[in-house]
Amino acid sequence: MKRILTLTIAALLYAAGMNAQTEGYDDTQHEVALMYGWQSNSQWLDAFENIAGAMFGEKTANDRFVGSISVEYFYRLKPWLGVGGTFSYGCQTKDMLDRNEDDELIQVGDMTHNYFTLMPAVKMDWLRRRHFGMYSKLALGATLRDESINSFDETKHKSSHDTMVHVNWQVSLLGLEGGSEYWRVFAELGMGEQGILLGGLRYKF
Repeated sequence: MKRILTLTIAALLYAAGMNAQTEGYDDTQHEVALMYGWQSNSQWLDAFENIAGAMFGEKTANDRFVGSISVEYFYRLKPWLGVGGTFSYGCQTKDMLDRNEDDELIQVGDMTHNYFTLMPAVKMDWLRRRHFGMYSKLALGATLRDESINSFDETKHKSSHDTMVHVNWQVSLLGLEGGSEYWRVFAELGMGEQGILLGGLRYKF
């Protein structure tokens, strides 16, 4: 008897959960989002490069990182599955230093890294309501890194320009969104090129 009662309660709770997810269901098929993220893969890469450069005598100062700024689009294949892609941009600038004849550190140039990232992505919705949602996201693609060195004195330090491509990714373990039926604010927690913590505005239609 106790086993039957337990199974009955479990079935009722499961049914209640299903009803909770379908009542007021979000039936939009498209979504576009604009977001900003903190602590992206590119930002960590620049930080490690600064540490490695300092070990080999490279002197820099005033590191500034902007990004990651992202736009993304998803199309709903199933109620719980969306496919699409993301585009992200990040930029780091820093001053290059060297010692003059008086053994003083002076700025001799500046360095700029621009990061352009394109990643196909999937979004898995755990809860889709007309005013609230919970989801996870996975993206995998590539980053084009553009490096420019601007020297103030070409006789001592040469200006240069270089590009490279490397694999990049984003895993957002938990995303929360809320608002109207079509406009939502959202926040995500994860790691990758879009950041460890990111937030923005989403339009669903």
